[in-house]
Amino acid sequence: MTELERIFREEYGRVVAVLIRDLRDVELAEDALGDALAAALVAWPRQGVPDKPGAWLTTTARRKAIDRIRRERRLEELLTHLENDEPPEDEGIPDERLRLVFTCCHPALAAEAQVALTLKLVGGLTTQEIARAFLLSEATVAQRLVRAKRKVRAAGIPFRVPADHDLPDRLRTVLAVIYLVFNEGYSATGGDVLTRPDLMAEAIRLGGILAALMPDEPEVLGLEALMMLHAARSEARTSAGGELVLLEDQDRSLWDRDQIRRAIGLLDRAMAYRRPGPYQVQAAIAALHAEAERPEDTDWPQIAALYGGLAAYQPTPVVELNRAVAVAMADGPGAGLALLDRLPLDGYHLFHAARADLLRRLGRRAEARAAYGRARELATNERERAFLATRLETLA
Repeated sequence: MTELERIFREEYGRVVAVLIRDLRDVELAEDALGDALAAALVAWPRQGVPDKPGAWLTTTARRKAIDRIRRERRLEELLTHLENDEPPEDEGIPDERLRLVFTCCHPALAAEAQVALTLKLVGGLTTQEIARAFLLSEATVAQRLVRAKRKVRAAGIPFRVPADHDLPDRLRTVLAVIYLVFNEGYSATGGDVLTRPDLMAEAIRLGGILAALMPDEPEVLGLEALMMLHAARSEARTSAGGELVLLEDQDRSLWDRDQIRRAIGLLDRAMAYRRPGPYQVQAAIAALHAEAERPEDTDWPQIAALYGGLAAYQPTPVVELNRAVAVAMADGPGAGLALLDRLPLDGYHLFHAARADLLRRLGRRAEARAAYGRARELATNERERAFLATRLETLA
């Protein structure tokens, strides 16, 4: 990723949130920002990156929007509003993206559209990345995004954080969206880097704002703890050259122990409310991993039991995949493989990677090679593909 691409990625969600607030039109905001990004590609290599690139993009995009409005001879009231209300250069707006999350998660939108739209606008993910995250075609996601943006405009969905009495109903989808943004940062679906710290940091920031907004909601605290626990181990997940390092092989001295302690404190606060939920269960699993000083100290039976509890909240094949891996660690690869072979996950590369590892441990090398090959074929991240290729070489 080039320096300009990195800046665009970091600033996209911040700038588009401000533009949607001011323009009151999602598609116009995205088009204007696209024009501003194109202008930056021309101007910045010659003039240098401005000290405040987000402010430059915001101001340029607003001017591009005014030009579009003038050309189309519409929205005279909005044009007057924009021309008379130029924003200060360093407008940071700490809560604008949170408002944008709730706008994208409005109940007038279908659940799948809520998630995709927020990932696009808040996380700055491409349509292709969203499609990979949901195992959908790019065309399907593109259509979903177009329909969602038009629905926002046609229904007049407000750009605001809901009133207190509406917050709980909207919370579930908001939490799912924030966690999906984090997961894209923790394990990138595509490209040549395994992690994207900007997205992880953005998701944790949004989770922190949401926790401040809803301090007595245990699932909000659980999600914040979960993301912090994963982020605390992220530095050890790659080698100096960027190669993937499995949990069992990580240098645990690189784990951020202070952040782990803070996250466990958040989890303890959440559990004190005695209203358990899926994010608290996942945080408890992550805490067991983080508290183990050595791989052999990991309490795999307890982790397997927690995945069984998680399945009550999220009865999905992916949860069962993780439970099968934990069972394999607790009771042996044969027990885990028996669970894996019942799952309908043929199109999921991590299923084949997990299956390959268990077959390798059972000494079934030919089957392991076939499974690693299938995993490599399905993987879209270049670092993961390189790791799987190395595993294949060791079995050759």
